[in-house]
Amino acid sequence: MNSEEHPGQVMGEEEAWRFLEHTRFGRLALSVGNMPDIFPINYLAHDGKLLMRTNPGTKLAELTINDSVAFEIDGLTESEAWSVVLKGTARVLESQTEIDAASELPLTPWLQTLKYTFVEILPQSVRGFRFALGTEPERY
Repeated sequence: MNSEEHPGQVMGEEEAWRFLEHTRFGRLALSVGNMPDIFPINYLAHDGKLLMRTNPGTKLAELTINDSVAFEIDGLTESEAWSVVLKGTARVLESQTEIDAASELPLTPWLQTLKYTFVEILPQSVRGFRFALGTEPERY
């Protein structure tokens, strides 16, 4: 397959992690009772895991009912687009030692609210894809 047939490039896991480490905003996908839901979140990639902060509500309830989650980030420049998808398991940090350690990290809410619940996502897979932007090729 030449580059005209497939202009995209699969990222290695290390490259995909670099995108996760340098991005702070993404979408968390959850599913309860075969009803998918998606939430915009800010996060921190740290020590091979993702961390987020939240409060009691729909998102927290859903990820405690079904801890299998997907998370996606993407970006766009004038000439290129990229996307990284992480699939993993979410858990609420409960030990005071873990909460204290997470509190020291540069993960602050974007909204003017206090968010006391830390959630960690342990990845099971990370995949990324980048592709050059351009116009549709001629059909014939």
